[in-house]
Amino acid sequence: MLEVRDLNAYYGKSHILHGVHLDVGDGEIVSLLGRNGVGRSTTIKAIMGMVDCQGSVKFKGDEMVGLKTYQVAHRGLGYVPENRDIFPTLTVRQNLLLGQKSARRTGRWKMDDMYELFPRLGERADTQAGVLSGGEQQMLTLCRTLMGDPELVMIDEPTEGLAPKIVEQVAGLFEEIRKRGISILLVEQKLAIALDISERLYVMGHGQIVFEGTPRDVRENAAMRKEWLEV
Repeated sequence: MLEVRDLNAYYGKSHILHGVHLDVGDGEIVSLLGRNGVGRSTTIKAIMGMVDCQGSVKFKGDEMVGLKTYQVAHRGLGYVPENRDIFPTLTVRQNLLLGQKSARRTGRWKMDDMYELFPRLGERADTQAGVLSGGEQQMLTLCRTLMGDPELVMIDEPTEGLAPKIVEQVAGLFEEIRKRGISILLVEQKLAIALDISERLYVMGHGQIVFEGTPRDVRENAAMRKEWLEV
């Protein structure tokens, strides 16, 4: 479904990504691991057309490099940013409606689905999003992206700063997303979560992929974990 080849990305004159390659298949959960600052977030921003890049990003066989971010989104790629870009003065319901791709077309997800997955959002449907807790805002950001009915969703550090109970809910949501046939590319700092939910994993170091394999491969490769993942 998603094929990234020889992806290079830049912030001004700074060369951040150096020939990144990765694949995400239909209905697959793939995690992108690595220490802070190695280029994980830049990778998904480059895929979304948010930073200058060179190389190839093919989604369902179509080239994405050179498209505007909104054009990439309209092709079926969803993006959940790390900084929870909610609209603070709008209510929870209004934020979710803004994520809806088309009022005339019913996708995989409806408003009631969001409230069923996260009852707290239903309880606070008419509350301004800016007064929600960090965990509630993360739920809202995830759900708003799903309202756009993406076929693949890229999620950046979704469990950062969340309470353990909320982390469990978020992990459960990922499994529900996969069951509905939606692929996930996950940037995640917590190794245990990534190993539990992913079919395959990539490890980044110095702006490039340094390891790829299954959760079992990662668990059995202590030398790799020590060099590229452990702090």
